[in-house]
Amino acid sequence: MLLVRASARSGTPGVWSLPGGAIDHGEDPNHTVVRETAAETGLSVSVVGLRDVLADMRSLPHRGVTIHTDRLLYQVSVRGGTLCDRIGQSTDLARWHSVEEAAKLLLRPFTARALGLPGGPIDLRPDEAPEFPSFHAVPGPDGLHRAQRFAAYAVATDPAGRVLLTRVADGYPGAGCWHLPGGGTDYGEQPGAALIRELVEETGQRGRLVELIGVASHRDAASLGPEGYPIDWHGVRAFYRVVVDSPATPTVSDVGGSTSEARWFGRDELEALPAERLTEVTAEAVQAARLG
Repeated sequence: MLLVRASARSGTPGVWSLPGGAIDHGEDPNHTVVRETAAETGLSVSVVGLRDVLADMRSLPHRGVTIHTDRLLYQVSVRGGTLCDRIGQSTDLARWHSVEEAAKLLLRPFTARALGLPGGPIDLRPDEAPEFPSFHAVPGPDGLHRAQRFAAYAVATDPAGRVLLTRVADGYPGAGCWHLPGGGTDYGEQPGAALIRELVEETGQRGRLVELIGVASHRDAASLGPEGYPIDWHGVRAFYRVVVDSPATPTVSDVGGSTSEARWFGRDELEALPAERLTEVTAEAVQAARLG
């Protein structure tokens, strides 16, 4: 396994983790992992597949903040480059380790989890997640406010093979289009737990997670919603296959929110929907799940 060591410039010097880093605004996560791996290790890699999506919290008392991070874990293959160390950066070493060797290192908890190893108390975690708004928009260099948000969505089916969709309410981007049930994760919330919660709130259905299908990255550069001003939105969305074993008549409990209606669609009805009646992430997820 290729691991990188945090330098004295980081908050956890000497601790090892998987190479990678933050997604720039509008950047596809597949490009992020290639860019960040090259920067931290000197190696050129290509993405083989998505392994997992998980979240963690880390308290930084000296800065007075708690950071929630949604992490996309990819398997990659090395295409070229030369393994090298860094000077004056947040990581200073990149080394190959067997799993047995990695078990003897100080590992960030998310890295230990990804490698199937017990995690040590490296990161200070808060007892409770702090209150935080669902998104934060900041002025961008082009004059528009920018917001980046992670969300989890369900490709939900029942034993009859029907697919569950929700309609976007008026006043929200994509109003009137059919969308996957789901939404943004709350602070400190795991994607899977957020998805099951949103499924109940938006449709009244109780489902079980079956598998992670993929991650979509979409940018709407001038989205106008209930905020009343255009926002350059970048959404990173994980979508999962979910089974509702005991389907019921859909009900929307989150009245006044972004969902106006929920409905079960037969496969023929789904295929008959015009492309413009589906949101972009819904069309992509349905195709990835081979339902359309």
